[in-house]
Amino acid sequence: MSKSSSIEASPHILSNKQILLLEVGVIIGLAIVPLFFSFPYRVNIFLSWEGAYRLSEGQIPYKDFGLPLGFVFWVVPAIFFKIFGPYLISLVKAQVFINIVSGFTFRSILKTMDVNPGLRLIAILLFCISYSFFNFWPWYNHTVTVWGFVGLSFLLKYLLRDQKNIGFLLVSCLFYTFSFFTKQDGGGLAIVVGLALLIYYTIVQKNIKPILFFIAFLAGFFCLVIVPFLPFDFGYWFNYGQFPHYSRFSLGDVVDEFLSNSSWIKFYVLVIIVILIVNVKNVKVFFGDKSEMIFLLLTIGILVQAAIFQVTSYTPPDNNIFFHSFAFVYILSKLPLSINFQHTSRTVILAGLVMLWWSGVYWKYVDRVLTRVFPQSEEVDPNVVSRHTYVISTDTTIDDSAWKFSDIEVFKRVYMPEPTVEGINRILDLSVVKEKGDLKVLNMSELTPLAYAMDYKLEVGDNYPLWYHKGVSMFDREEEIIIQKIEDQYYDLVLFEYIPFLNNFYPFNVRDALIQNYQKTDEFLAPRRPTNVNIEVYVKKE
Repeated sequence: MSKSSSIEASPHILSNKQILLLEVGVIIGLAIVPLFFSFPYRVNIFLSWEGAYRLSEGQIPYKDFGLPLGFVFWVVPAIFFKIFGPYLISLVKAQVFINIVSGFTFRSILKTMDVNPGLRLIAILLFCISYSFFNFWPWYNHTVTVWGFVGLSFLLKYLLRDQKNIGFLLVSCLFYTFSFFTKQDGGGLAIVVGLALLIYYTIVQKNIKPILFFIAFLAGFFCLVIVPFLPFDFGYWFNYGQFPHYSRFSLGDVVDEFLSNSSWIKFYVLVIIVILIVNVKNVKVFFGDKSEMIFLLLTIGILVQAAIFQVTSYTPPDNNIFFHSFAFVYILSKLPLSINFQHTSRTVILAGLVMLWWSGVYWKYVDRVLTRVFPQSEEVDPNVVSRHTYVISTDTTIDDSAWKFSDIEVFKRVYMPEPTVEGINRILDLSVVKEKGDLKVLNMSELTPLAYAMDYKLEVGDNYPLWYHKGVSMFDREEEIIIQKIEDQYYDLVLFEYIPFLNNFYPFNVRDALIQNYQKTDEFLAPRRPTNVNIEVYVKKE
């Protein structure tokens, strides 16, 4: 028996087949966890729901509704609405699919880079636990990165595996287009990283054809997305920094955020530079090593992308943490260490350390279960000053334990504050809802699934916004149109979510017009945390 075969058969060494099974288990196992849980209503999920609902109903972006982004983000959720119904929980199922795609895409990238299988397994665990696992709901700041990674994976296959297969470049450009028309900043940054790799390839191979093909394919796909929508005010809606939009990129903000924060990004840059100082003996030889340089450029590109993305897409604050996995795998691959990452015990130890490193991601869910199983027997004594009591809380938030489920199908498996559930029931009991056909509703609240529950038709038109955030997705033109309709008593029912501490999240001028022209009949808590926002219910004055 050869030495290699004896190592492969050793019970202490994970075979490539075993590693593959573990990788599949990690990717799918962590992705499907949300299927077994119920969830609290999430802030901003109303936007994911309504866009997916409109697409699933056959509405055409920019013709039937305007939005400052591309429409690709809503395509997968819309497909899942068609399969499973337009329920909130269908969005969770769509995100499970996206997380699975994300995990296998990351694996493909590492495999193309010839990362050691054992280290690849640990890196996939890190990627899934740190970046995918807590994304239970689809959000464009996550989806944009996933489609960008898919584009990157096909580009790497072309550059490092089969330069004769132009199909890899074509598919790469297709997914880069998906990424850009999910969200401009993340998609644009992903394309820039791809172009940087192609520029290096052009220099070292002295072959300009691949980058020309890439640009041509990308331009072609962009035209296929843009041209059909030009008659429908696409140039007004899509945000490329033009009036009434504004550019979100600020070099000053990027530099400030990088120097004042970004500790992990700067740490990884430091370690990578040290590794290069130790490993690179001949710069010219290193530059000519295609696999080494592409791995380095990719890692640096991801770090730069993360540094910019955290400024242009600042909510939620963990949009850019995908960089950890890329930096982690590069550093461990290039450190001058003689570690057999396929050794079972070392794999287990590294996996345990990764889980400890990112325990904050899952501990809050474990702690929630433990608290229910082992409740505190005594209340905290406010007279004892401790980490639990040293600040006197003025928070009036209704604890999640007091939230409840609605009987309405569209909200199944999603719990909300009890006053919200009761408020929804009161809306459904309104005579105008029960008795009037062809109900005209203006729903400026987070309860967009009421469109399905109440079976009213959503307004359409190329001058009608998908959502009502002033200065982001609706502007003076749309505000004036809606106010005019309010003054004309066009709507039978209006829901307005009043958030006084957010600047025109729902336009204050619209609320002023409602107060003057409609009758407020009810108000109740909105389904957000903290529970300090009300949804107001307006009907026509009698």
